[in-house]
Amino acid sequence: MKKLLHIVATPREDESRTLRVAGAFLETFQQQHPDWTVDELNLPQEKLPDLGLKSVGGKYVLLNGKDLFGRLKEEWLEIVQHIERFLSADLYLISTPMWNFHIPYMLKHYIDIIVQPKYLFRYTDQGVAEGLVTNRKMVVITSRGGTYDSEATHPLDYQEPYLRTIFGFVGITDINFIIAQPMDVSAEIREQKLAEAMDAAKKLALRY
Repeated sequence: MKKLLHIVATPREDESRTLRVAGAFLETFQQQHPDWTVDELNLPQEKLPDLGLKSVGGKYVLLNGKDLFGRLKEEWLEIVQHIERFLSADLYLISTPMWNFHIPYMLKHYIDIIVQPKYLFRYTDQGVAEGLVTNRKMVVITSRGGTYDSEATHPLDYQEPYLRTIFGFVGITDINFIIAQPMDVSAEIREQKLAEAMDAAKKLALRY
C-alpha cells in the first residue's frame, strides 16, 4: 500500500490558512486514491529528539563511513525512527506558512533530524554528494502574509529556495509549490487568494 506523508508545520490548527489549502489537496487526492494511506506528522505536537552533543556526534561517525554502536546507537533510536518514517512514504505533502521569510523552526528542526548521511545522502569517493531518496515526489503548500513574487520582494523569499535545495540535495527534485499570498492585506483579498490556491491544489492533486 502506498503512503502519503503529510508534514504539518503550523500550530494554528483550524485557524490555519495553509491547512485550508492542504485540506483541498488531500480531499481530492484521497478521492482519486482511496487505496493510499495518509500519515500525518504534526510537528507542533511532536516531541522531536534534541540534537545535542552525542546525537550530533553520531553524524560524524556516519560521515566517516562507520556504523553507530553502543550508547551512541541508543541515542539515535528516535532519530532513526523519524528517518524510517520519512523514507517509508511515496509522496510528501508539506504544509508550512512562511515565518520571517523562511520556514517555521519546528520544520527546520525536523529537517536537521532526518537529513543524515548513509540514510538520505552519501558522499561518493570523489567527494560529491549523492541523494538517496529517489523516485519520490513532493508538494509544498504555503501561505504568506505578503506577496513575494515581484522583483523587489522575491529576494526576501528564503522559504522556497531552501526547501528546493535541501530536498533536492537528498534526491527529491520533483517538487510543486502551491502558494497562497497575500494573506494579511485585507479579508477580501485573503479569501480570493485562498480560493485560487485551493482550486490550484485540487487541480494539482488530480495529476498524481
